[in-house]
Amino acid sequence: MKAIEVNDIDVGYVNELIIKNLSISIPSNKITTIIGPNGCGKSTVIKTIVRILNVKQGAVFLEGEEIHKVDTKEIAKRMAILPQTAEAPGGLTVYELISYGRFPYKKGMGSLRKEDYDYINWAMEVTGLTEFQNRTISALSGGQRQRVWIAMALAQGTDILVLDEPTTYLDLAHQLDILLLLDRLNKEEGRTIVMVLHDLNHASRFSDYLIAMRDGEIVTDGTPEEVMTCDNLQQVFQIDANIARCPHSANPICLSYQLCQVEKTSGGCNVNASSKSCWQSVSG
Repeated sequence: MKAIEVNDIDVGYVNELIIKNLSISIPSNKITTIIGPNGCGKSTVIKTIVRILNVKQGAVFLEGEEIHKVDTKEIAKRMAILPQTAEAPGGLTVYELISYGRFPYKKGMGSLRKEDYDYINWAMEVTGLTEFQNRTISALSGGQRQRVWIAMALAQGTDILVLDEPTTYLDLAHQLDILLLLDRLNKEEGRTIVMVLHDLNHASRFSDYLIAMRDGEIVTDGTPEEVMTCDNLQQVFQIDANIARCPHSANPICLSYQLCQVEKTSGGCNVNASSKSCWQSVSG
């Protein structure tokens, strides 16, 4: 069974359709990353998957059930969400915000149980926030706040994690920390990870499956080997890329690139490099 199925959806804002007749499948127990230029509809897809946006047509299925027919609290036990922009109520501490991840498991006004505290402490530890647990959110840097939101999502203890640009505001080391953590959750615990990333090389290195979008449509999808080609990057991002191999994953990475020369008559890229000639070896 697929973790998430999106079938022929139309989604938009007010009277403007952003996505029309789109279908995708998110495999279970894998890391899937959506890539594409700004404004192509990546975040709209994520918001639709997690029920922030309603579909105008079509349907989204969570583990075989139509998501709009599933109780909200039940969804929160099966799928944790990190939106692109998140704001915490003023005065909350790091610990308090992370503890909100356990809300779906509380009954009425009941207090937290030992299992809840274990999840909260584990989420703080793996995101490097234990020493900040009593600090208010407003006193943190942008990168630290991002880690708190990720920790809250982890504290939910769900099998599916959906993250919209989880490395936003993070420096290089903390970006890698978060992605290695997600990779570990997938490899060791079989969690399904769905995320949007702007960094193509991170997307290729850490993903089992890539979905490339442009103008609200799927241009191509598949393994990093299948998606990270010169022709696909030309079509999706309008760049002429030099492709190499990641020394850590052996997946393709974009070593460097130039903007495509745009033909005035066709509006497409004037391609100067073939799929073979754009590969470049990297020593070391």
